[in-house]
Amino acid sequence: MQVRFVRLLISAALLAASAWGADVTGTWKGEISGPNGSFALTYSFKQDGTKLTGTVTGPQGDPLQLEDGKVESGKIHFVVNVPMNGGMKIANEGEIKGDEEISLVAKNDQGEDFGPAITLKKQK
Repeated sequence: MQVRFVRLLISAALLAASAWGADVTGTWKGEISGPNGSFALTYSFKQDGTKLTGTVTGPQGDPLQLEDGKVESGKIHFVVNVPMNGGMKIANEGEIKGDEEISLVAKNDQGEDFGPAITLKKQK
């Protein structure tokens, strides 16, 4: 009976660990191309369970806060409020690929893609 219970606990722990997936906490960098050339983006993520907080810094220089951040089942989601030109919300959704890469797609207020997916690489 005890052996069966221990096996059940171990199985539950393994399932819980795989459900959480990778922890994206840390600094991630990527480059986005646009009509005026390309520029670097630096993301600073802090994950606590499924909750995601942090900032993104681009050519504007000032970090912008991430809002409504979530990490679940190998997926990442957050919103960035960009204050320029009267303000704009950019929804970001992506797929976590192991411990070193995230493929991220950004969409504007109307749900239109900002361009191709951005590949973020974890910095060491």
